[in-house]
Amino acid sequence: MNRDFARIITFLRKERNLSQKQAAQELGISQALLSHYEKGIRQCGLDFVVRVADYYNVSCDYLLGRTVDREYDLSEKPQETESKIQNAAQIVSRRLIGSMLRVIYDISATAKNRRMDRTVSNYFMLSVYRIFRCLYSSNSNNPDDLFTIPKSIYSGYSSSAISKCFADIENMTSSEGESYLKTIGTLELSPEKLAEEYPDSAGEIFNVIRQAENTLSKIKY
Repeated sequence: MNRDFARIITFLRKERNLSQKQAAQELGISQALLSHYEKGIRQCGLDFVVRVADYYNVSCDYLLGRTVDREYDLSEKPQETESKIQNAAQIVSRRLIGSMLRVIYDISATAKNRRMDRTVSNYFMLSVYRIFRCLYSSNSNNPDDLFTIPKSIYSGYSSSAISKCFADIENMTSSEGESYLKTIGTLELSPEKLAEEYPDSAGEIFNVIRQAENTLSKIKY
């Protein structure tokens, strides 16, 4: 079983404010065994994965980290092969960003709101699309028929769409926003809590924050 499973079942239990003892009893296992599953010490069988999926009303793919949508099942297994052309710094950066993305999706999931889930995903997809298309189009000989939005307007359109997504997220997370989600407003976070919730990636999360703010501090106003 992958590391995502241990992290996700722990998150789902805490999201419902369940103790390990209570969740273990309702899942029909001992508290000690559930603790081992949540820490990734022991691997469970497929029958337990299905049982947990039914218990928390999520898909098995979500439990295994194959999708961020709790009810969506992927038709194909994602390929996670190590790049042969990226240098060490790029691989580290990719992992740092990946750790931060997992935290962002976990936090947004506490809102239990489809609009929040969709807007966060759209923000990242649009950002990735914009960068990818910029790199793809660096060679004018590359066929442009991969895209349907004209090259002359994609950058401006995607920039506007990204800004709108962020404005919508701010509106849902600000107590002064018209679409404020109270469920996410009750979430308590701190460096200590992040370190407790994400012991294997807390250092990576803090590293992303430090690197981002170091970049921002160099901007001349």
